Parts: sequence; structure tokens; C-alpha cells
Amino acid sequence: MQKALNERIGVCTDKFDDEQKTEWVLNYCRAMSQELAELTDSVPWKWWAKYQKLDEQNARVEVVDLFHFLISLAQTLGMSADDVFEAYMKKNEVNFQRQESGYTEKNEDDSRHI
Repeated sequence: MQKALNERIGVCTDKFDDEQKTEWVLNYCRAMSQELAELTDSVPWKWWAKYQKLDEQNARVEVVDLFHFLISLAQTLGMSADDVFEAYMKKNEVNFQRQESGYTEKNEDDSRHI
């Protein structure tokens, strides 16, 4: 669905050359940063302002917006839904191993297989 939406607006992630891929990775990172800021604004983060309330409905919309850009980013990097799921499962296992070992020092090799 995201591929179809991207193509409708003229972005064909599977046809990018290396320069375009680099440009769009950065574009999607910037878009996600903005969506994350919008999500943050849905939460009462101003400790000095007592009038604020959690806007849970808007927070949910912002999370979905983040997913749209994250899926586009994965597609830009040539990842299918199955690739993302497999990488998530492997990284989750690494994260559990890190917690079991106390994660006292960084080991850059523990994620190279992902």
C-alpha cells in the first residue's frame, strides 16, 4: 500500500540510483523527525504548564504517520515487509542477549548478522 501511495505522488523507491537513495533516506529521516516532534507535542511535556493534557487521538495519528515514513525508508533501502520482520526478530534477540549479559560494553559485532 505504501509503495502505491509513494508512486501516486511520484516517488518510485525501487528505481532509485545511489544518489537518489541517499537523498530519500535523508528525506524520510527528516520527515520522521518532524512527525516525532508532532507526537511530542501531543504529550504534556511542558512541566511548568498545568493546562496541558495528553492528546491520545492525535498521538495515535502521529504514530501512524511515522509508520508511513518508516515503511518508505525500508522500501528505499530495498527491504520488504518480510525483511523488516526478520531483522526485527534478530535484533530483538540481540537486545534480550544484551540484557541477560548486563550490556556492560558495546559489541558492534553482535548485530552484524542482521
